[in-house]
Amino acid sequence: MRVLALLLAVAASPALADDDAAALLLADQTTMTAEKSSDWRVYMETAVRASRSQGSGAALHGTRLSLDARFDKTFAPGWRAVFADRLDMNRMDGVSGNRDINTLKEAYVSWQVRPDRIADLGRINVRNGVAVGYNPTDYLRAGALRSIVSLDPASLRENRLGAAMLRGQALWTGGSLAALYSPKLADQRNDAVFSADLGATNQRERWQLALSEKLSDALNPQWLLSGGDGQSTQLGLNLTGLPNDATVVYFEWSGGRAPSLAAQAQMSPDNTAFRSRLSTGLTYTTPNNVSLTAEYQYNGAAPDKAGWDALRRGPPAAYGQYRGFVANIQDPPTRHNVFLYALWQDALVKHLDVTAMVRYDATDHSRLQWLEARYHWTRVDLALQTQLNTGQPGSNYGALPDRRLWQASVRYFF
Repeated sequence: MRVLALLLAVAASPALADDDAAALLLADQTTMTAEKSSDWRVYMETAVRASRSQGSGAALHGTRLSLDARFDKTFAPGWRAVFADRLDMNRMDGVSGNRDINTLKEAYVSWQVRPDRIADLGRINVRNGVAVGYNPTDYLRAGALRSIVSLDPASLRENRLGAAMLRGQALWTGGSLAALYSPKLADQRNDAVFSADLGATNQRERWQLALSEKLSDALNPQWLLSGGDGQSTQLGLNLTGLPNDATVVYFEWSGGRAPSLAAQAQMSPDNTAFRSRLSTGLTYTTPNNVSLTAEYQYNGAAPDKAGWDALRRGPPAAYGQYRGFVANIQDPPTRHNVFLYALWQDALVKHLDVTAMVRYDATDHSRLQWLEARYHWTRVDLALQTQLNTGQPGSNYGALPDRRLWQASVRYFF
């Protein structure tokens, strides 16, 4: 919170430079324009981490070596191939065995039938939503995380499995229509290191339609329909507005008939009803490269305060089952949350970016605080991160295994 207060103070001060106001950029995306002329974008990252546990305060140390590669090439007129993969090799004190994991993020072929018609086939990471901290319309996120290297929302959306699908897109001035079909290809997950893990992303049949139409320079909506085997059709809306040159206001909503999260986790009888999820907020960018985001998040499928208190004070096995389920589908476990995010580019010195994030659970008043400082050279990034989780035992963030975590990483772009 102190870092956010500092960034707010900087935002209110006179501009330090005449640079154009930057839109909100997230930590994992700040250097992705490096060497963009190449068909390949490859980097290697090594990291060391230390943490203190919530209960005993015991120290735990670990190391990670990661290799991330992306290939994007037009190999014939109208034809394009995309491949993205990440290998994380982890070692932790007191943990035996191999903790390496490979994430095949994308592997697909794209055919531009006409300038305004595109067809894609393969594994594609479809990311829906205009919100920053929680995306109710990101319908394909469930089960997609194999390895978490950062809690920054950009990292979670980037470093995940895509789903195998056929997708078609039609484009016109100011709008687009996209339709996708994702078939069932496997019955269960496969945790083998180099598994394509189709059971994580293609465990059931799914489909989606997305229509975007720019109504004006200041208003840009997107409507979505999503459904599949074993679920009712969900309706989604993404809406962004520009009240002025420095502010983006956004609204993201999803609604449809669905069981509660507890019922989906097989902890209560089927209680299907119409349920809504939403994220709404704004991002303000100052003349001196500070972007500030405030977001409110609502999950109508999560338990209310009484239900959450009963769950976290009940049998530990049931609580653990519920937490594991919501972590897999990447949904908030409680009904009301607040998200704050700040990015200061070229903070005091050029090439230094400072990012701060706070997740506050308004149901049980627990809190996650995350801070990163990242310095960029031409081919090297150096990053320092710290995270603090606070709250009562059994609360959303108080139940996380680590109370305090530090990580230092060096990333080299080839």
